[in-house]
Amino acid sequence: MITDALAADGEVIWRPEPQELAGTGVGRFADFLGERGIDVGTGYDELWQWSVDEPERFWEHFAGFAGVEFGGTAGPVCSADPMPHTRWFPGRTLNFARHLLQGHEGTALIGISEDGKREEVSFEELRQEVAALAAHLRARGVVAGDRVAAILPNVAEAVTGLLAAASIGAIWSVCAPEFGPGAIISRFAQLDPKVVIAAPGYMLGGKDRDRRAELEEIFAQLPTVEHVIWVRRHTSTPGIATAAPAVDWERAVAEPAELAFADVEFSHPLWVLFSSGTTGIPKGIVHGHGGALLEEMKMLLIHSDLRPGERYLNVASTSWVLWNAIVSALGVGATAVLVDGNPTFPSLDRVWQIAAAESVAVLGVGAGFVHSCAKAALVPMRDHDLGALKSLQVTGSPLSADGYRWVYGNVGDIWLASMSGGTDIASIFVGGSPTLPVRVGYIQAPALGVRVESWDEEGNPTRGKGELVVTASMPSMPLSFWGDDGSRYHESYFATYPGVWRHGDFIEFTSSGILIHGRSDSTLNRNGLRLGSADIYAVVEALPEVAEALVVGAELGTEYYMPLFVQLAEGVGEESGRTAITRAIREHLSVRYLPDEMVFMRGIPHTRTGKKLEVPVKRLLQGAAMDTVADLGSVDDPELLKEYARFASDRQAVSP
Repeated sequence: MITDALAADGEVIWRPEPQELAGTGVGRFADFLGERGIDVGTGYDELWQWSVDEPERFWEHFAGFAGVEFGGTAGPVCSADPMPHTRWFPGRTLNFARHLLQGHEGTALIGISEDGKREEVSFEELRQEVAALAAHLRARGVVAGDRVAAILPNVAEAVTGLLAAASIGAIWSVCAPEFGPGAIISRFAQLDPKVVIAAPGYMLGGKDRDRRAELEEIFAQLPTVEHVIWVRRHTSTPGIATAAPAVDWERAVAEPAELAFADVEFSHPLWVLFSSGTTGIPKGIVHGHGGALLEEMKMLLIHSDLRPGERYLNVASTSWVLWNAIVSALGVGATAVLVDGNPTFPSLDRVWQIAAAESVAVLGVGAGFVHSCAKAALVPMRDHDLGALKSLQVTGSPLSADGYRWVYGNVGDIWLASMSGGTDIASIFVGGSPTLPVRVGYIQAPALGVRVESWDEEGNPTRGKGELVVTASMPSMPLSFWGDDGSRYHESYFATYPGVWRHGDFIEFTSSGILIHGRSDSTLNRNGLRLGSADIYAVVEALPEVAEALVVGAELGTEYYMPLFVQLAEGVGEESGRTAITRAIREHLSVRYLPDEMVFMRGIPHTRTGKKLEVPVKRLLQGAAMDTVADLGSVDDPELLKEYARFASDRQAVSP
């Protein structure tokens, strides 16, 4: 059994109940190992140390604990090749969809639309629909390695599409329908898809959005498409005429079929996830069946403590890697709660309403959502019955200390698991353990099997703030970038420290836990002093006068320009906002963090997955053209980014 001593340093805001430790995923895994003669000590730290010291034994036993069934020929767990050429479980076969569908009963999916309509899909119904769709795809020539692309919202049909494609060994990729046509074309044109599953419209913000004009543009640029399936159940918009034959979803799944799974190699491509695409052509990140399955199961069973029969909700669109985690909850035997449309429409409180109504056990949200709830003075535990909620997962950006305090003051005495990972690995580097205390402002621990470290610029390990690096291979590191000869992959992760994965985040290990300090590629470097944008956000965005902020540092010839763009809270004037921000930075940071200029804007631009566009704004200030810094179709508010471009252009016009 796992136990953990509670360290005295750091403000402990939550402690696990000793009697509950054995029932957690961490405790059950430790017992599983003990039954096989493996002593991992008495604490999470010792379990983690064993997992990185003996990665082959760890991953082999974790696969057994998770119930992953292998075929093929047994052999070494991984090859001796260094990153990024390490091969995991060579010679073994499996199928991602088989693990998610077989051996589970009860409710698989709960779908909730923006207008409140609700549906439940049982595991048996899901198996039948996946079998029917897979047979339909096979009848139209889809074989292992073919690409099935989808333009779909967060609905049950998207889950069925992924699992049907995976069952065949075809490669899946999906974009949310609100993406612009340019953003979708820049992704799917790389893949040469054989089949596209698409919704001609979608609900968002209380409106039925007609996407027929955009789809005509998209299909015109996808000449390899041989078959189209229309998903129209969630919209009143009809389909469009396409060069390829098209059918409605209901017809595609009408014929009953036997559920069959292709046994594919552990590293057979499962899906292509795309980077945000704000600079250059979006990177098509290819993950394999086995690596994605093991990492998703580890993240859910261990670092989410998700259990069979529980309900899991993560606020994410189909274009965000966390949607893949929602689907993967099926592999635990849990129920995936799918929220279509805008989950915060007509108010932020809707997320908490759904969590209460659906008896959600594990809820995943972005740090920005928590901060917004705090600013709106929501008190979910007063307004809703959250008795089933045992864990809140927070990701997307660092959660402030005030965010931690808001959760425990207004949501309840639950396990708060702040985590950091990425689309790159479809998993996490650092996150939570239900056997550890939660300390205000800190991520609890490195994830099992992840040898994550902090390195300085010279490549020396440091306990202080440094580059987040991973010094040993993980099963879900990308197989490749789609269409890449390996050079772009190497440049993205291995160019800074040869043979070592550099992720692009700043990380710090302390006696109280782990801190993520934001992206290192958007580091502020004023007069040789490296400043973290996350440090500024933590102070500025905690102010009631500020809705959100964005800071960049741009080298402009011999000048270094560090503006702070600010979206003020409703009703706050610029002068009072400026005064409050200046005072807060002076008191909580130092005068060195004061910006060269405060620029008040109507909003802060993000990718459609919620990441602030720091680098594109920096490049605009340096004189880059709009079409070279961002694909507007992947931006949440293209007109807003154009306003930033005009600001940059106007500033350049008056600069000497």
